[in-house]
Amino acid sequence: MSLFRTKSIDALIAASEEPGRKLRRTLGPWSLTALGIGAVIGSGIFTLTGTAAAGKVIPVKSILNATVIDLALYGTHAGTQLGRPGAGPAITVSFLLVAIACLFAGLCYAELASMIPIAGSAYTYAYAVLGELVAWIIGWDLILEYAVSNMSVAVGFSAYLQDLCENAFGFHLPQKLAFPPFPAPGGPAGWFNVPALVITLLVTLVLIRGVRESAETNAVMVAIKIAAIAIFCLGAAKAVNPGNWHPFAPHGFPGILSGASIVFFTYIGFDSVSTAAEECRHPQRDLPIGIIATLIVCTILYASVSLVLTGIVNYKTLGTDSPVADALRALGYNRLRLIVTVGALMGMLSSLLVYQYGQARIWFAMSRDGLLPRMFSAVHHRFRTPHISTWIAGFVVGIPAGIWDIDTFAELSNIGTLFAFALVSASVIVLRKKQPDRPRSFRVPLVPLFPMISIACCIVLMAGLPLLTWLRFFVWLAVGLAIYFPFGRKRSALA
Repeated sequence: MSLFRTKSIDALIAASEEPGRKLRRTLGPWSLTALGIGAVIGSGIFTLTGTAAAGKVIPVKSILNATVIDLALYGTHAGTQLGRPGAGPAITVSFLLVAIACLFAGLCYAELASMIPIAGSAYTYAYAVLGELVAWIIGWDLILEYAVSNMSVAVGFSAYLQDLCENAFGFHLPQKLAFPPFPAPGGPAGWFNVPALVITLLVTLVLIRGVRESAETNAVMVAIKIAAIAIFCLGAAKAVNPGNWHPFAPHGFPGILSGASIVFFTYIGFDSVSTAAEECRHPQRDLPIGIIATLIVCTILYASVSLVLTGIVNYKTLGTDSPVADALRALGYNRLRLIVTVGALMGMLSSLLVYQYGQARIWFAMSRDGLLPRMFSAVHHRFRTPHISTWIAGFVVGIPAGIWDIDTFAELSNIGTLFAFALVSASVIVLRKKQPDRPRSFRVPLVPLFPMISIACCIVLMAGLPLLTWLRFFVWLAVGLAIYFPFGRKRSALA
């Protein structure tokens, strides 16, 4: 039963007050909301919006590239071309449906974050409710989620930055220093992707300087990003042709659902707000505000961009890697296209900062509980930040981003996030049974119905991921268990 020993909420809170491992509480509701928006609104708003509207065809070269849903629909025929119908102009409805689905998980996060205002997010909640083994699994899973996401973001940022420098200033790095030695099939190869490593280490420096400085930097980038989105919507609105919105839902409700499955992953990141719980001034009040406000603001931004984008061109032309930029190029709006590029860069940079912040806090929390080496929970005497775990997280992301093209591994972050969402939702139900009288400044309505809806949404979306992603996910968990049993279980603070 020691595998499922739990750490009481009171003990978790007491551990956060230990001298030498106490973080500085400086964040308020606006900073938390900016952190959430910084994580959620990345380059996806300028890329996946078009793909989800136009639909896509996925060649299945082997059974491992198929999903559970694909196998149910198409069988095991290798080489099948799987058509995913687009939502068309109704992609706006897809965003609204995804926001509602995420809201159920967001409510669960809000209740637990206000009850357990400790760094660690889903890992900490699982430790308090479901036991140490489950906590280790979800913590190990979150490390994968944040690291792989940021590797992809760093690679993407490097590509956008080089494109901007070449178009705006006529400058470009030598190929050997701009591309990885192991690129995607058909992509250019080099010695090392230097910009990907440099930007990751610069973000790491900002994070070490302090959470207030990091939050202020993120707030500036979020403001620039939102301004770029607003300028796109207002500037392109005059080119809207209402005829492009007809038919509004060309593939009916199946197309809307298909679009929702594609854009769901643009919402991943709102849970990063909960990783800041231990550095929040009034967590019981401000954490629920930050999580829910993030979902509301991001939904408005996504819906606005998708409505304008499908109004300025026919949705069938949007199935490219950069649909917004391509649409503006076709209209001759090159100045506006430059603004969108800057907005995309700010989106990726703020996502990189928030995810690096969250990853370091996960390692910090696991180390403080004894499940990782104690050095990860060391706090800088001046800046009051977990500087060692932040530096290590920077190199863990920056070096692989310079060596590989990480895009093929991006779905690993998706399955990890959905797994975390499901466990957090289950934790709300369990904790309501175990400790019904414990004070809750925020309560999920209609428990267990709302958490069960959240779990069901996660299971359906996980079924839409390729079998190869599932295989890689289980291999990662097996590696984690191989570390936990000889090290974490014996050195745990509860042992």
